[in-house]
Amino acid sequence: MSPATTPVLILCGGRGTRLHQQGDSIPKALVEIGGMPIIWHIVQCYLAAGFLNVWLLTGYLGDQIESFVDAADWPSGARVATIDTGLDTPTGGRVAAVAERLGDEDFCLTYGDGLSDADLRFLLAEHQSSGAAASLTAVQPQMQFGVLELADEQVTGFEEKPQSERWINGGFICAGRRLLDELDRDSVLEQKPFERLAEAGQLRAHRHSGFWACMDTYKETLMLNDLYDRNEAPWRRW
Repeated sequence: MSPATTPVLILCGGRGTRLHQQGDSIPKALVEIGGMPIIWHIVQCYLAAGFLNVWLLTGYLGDQIESFVDAADWPSGARVATIDTGLDTPTGGRVAAVAERLGDEDFCLTYGDGLSDADLRFLLAEHQSSGAAASLTAVQPQMQFGVLELADEQVTGFEEKPQSERWINGGFICAGRRLLDELDRDSVLEQKPFERLAEAGQLRAHRHSGFWACMDTYKETLMLNDLYDRNEAPWRRW
């Protein structure tokens, strides 16, 4: 399948409880970066890469997301739709809710709070040629705290918030029927479904060394807004 016909699923059910008062009145996906909701930025990343069929899987205050989508001015040819997948449905359960609509097609999947300059077209092509059940983007996040360099009990240096040497799931995923077969309405995507695929050698990682950030706290919201306001947003390719 080409990007234009590949469904893109974005998980938008989050409450944003760590984003101060914003998370109480609006869903996390509508918290703004540069004057537009973060979900708008994520959708634009996919549209700019040639993906035209986007499904927003909603939950908490999903009616607000639906109203935003209906009022937004999307590019010609883009099909952006919301699908209510339940108030407190876990991540895998939201995907399971649309499994019948997906059938045996490959699809892209991401979270409604992460931004990256990853090459989404390349990720899909790489996944399709690999034969894996699912491919995820692996990233090395910047650590929250500075790191001490020690020699026994002597502090020999200090490094301010270095990049982690460990890899985490950056949330930009490509998958197909095999992943859907691992899911039910109670599934947490990052637990048993991915664990079973990993044990079977069917979960592939694409290492991304470029920009990646997750808007999980108010501090991260400020950082992303600052990048956008300074015209230094690496994810902006439109």
